[in-house]
Amino acid sequence: MKKICLSVGLLLSLMRVGYTQPLDKPPYEPRKLKVDEINLVSSYYQQDGNKSAVTGGIGTEYLTDFAQSIDLVLKSTDAKNRQHSLAFDLNIDHYTSASSDKIDPLTVSSASRSDTHIYPSVSWSVHDNDRRTTQGVALSYSTEYDYKSYGVNVSFAKASADNNREVSLKAGAFFDTWKVILPAELRPEGYGSGAHGDTDPVDYKPRNSYNVSLSLSQVINKRLQVLFTVEPAFQQGLLSTPFHRIYFQDGAETVERLPGSRLKLPIGLRLHYFMGDRLVVRTFYRYYIDDWGMQAHTINLETPIKLTSFVSVSPFYRFSHQTAVRYFSPYGEHRSTERYYTSDYDISGFNSQFIGTGIRLAPPGGLFGIGHWQSVELRYGHYTRTTGMVANSLTLLAKLK
Repeated sequence: MKKICLSVGLLLSLMRVGYTQPLDKPPYEPRKLKVDEINLVSSYYQQDGNKSAVTGGIGTEYLTDFAQSIDLVLKSTDAKNRQHSLAFDLNIDHYTSASSDKIDPLTVSSASRSDTHIYPSVSWSVHDNDRRTTQGVALSYSTEYDYKSYGVNVSFAKASADNNREVSLKAGAFFDTWKVILPAELRPEGYGSGAHGDTDPVDYKPRNSYNVSLSLSQVINKRLQVLFTVEPAFQQGLLSTPFHRIYFQDGAETVERLPGSRLKLPIGLRLHYFMGDRLVVRTFYRYYIDDWGMQAHTINLETPIKLTSFVSVSPFYRFSHQTAVRYFSPYGEHRSTERYYTSDYDISGFNSQFIGTGIRLAPPGGLFGIGHWQSVELRYGHYTRTTGMVANSLTLLAKLK
């Protein structure tokens, strides 16, 4: 908490310095609400491994996910020359998870369980160029087989007079409800499976999340830009996953059990360096700590290179190291006297690497002579963990204006 207070004080001090600059009032051209930008994203993700939490830290982690996203941005200018942006975002993921078959092998007939995750959102923001402020609000909804979520976010940003510095504050809250699905062999008498058509009752539990993001961006010179962020978050409710099995040293079996609250503190620093007209070096470092005992370091490097006036490639690399939460032990190593226990390797200690590249086409007259089709980008990434999990992703992005 001391670190948070010092960071807030530093950001507010820098913000006051920035406000001593003279005002600049570039005029707006009044215009009605109209479509400004459309972004289309399609992606395919596949992973495999042999440490599934559903079966207590052993067994297949095979999973596929096919995702579609459309982002529609409309803009207008009001009588006070303020720019309004209205954005609609719809995401649909269809995934298969082989380990989910193991929750209840008697009621699942497919080789791998599948589900569809839908999460639309809408946001509205207002940019006042005279006051150099931007404020906004966003609402979101998410649903899939065993949970529903409602979210709200508010944001405020203010830039310095020369627009070289900006301080922004965001706050969000998400209210989730989880269906408590238990492994078949651990259900009490009369407890339902949660499957469609099963009339036996199941429990529902809340999981609420609250987060704040404070950031300061600064243009150091024409080549170097810096961004510093602090993003504390707090969760409470059902934070364990009830269909994750646990196997104790004596062979007994139960379900995952974790504390009912979690405080997280990520701190990030981003540097962008423009090396002439053809090369940009983008770096990002994040330090993470929480009250479950996990610490993590992540460093990301991406270097967009312009090959021609409309073709660029963006090789990237990310390395991450994290320590395990204090409640983690592998399959069969927990003691029955422990208060909390998990064998989920997502919160174990490991190193991971993510490497890949993207290629982007953005011809001046539009793609294939279509003036509104501004750009298209294809990105491939390969992910590995020291726990043995391997994943690949392929993403196609198209922008129309």
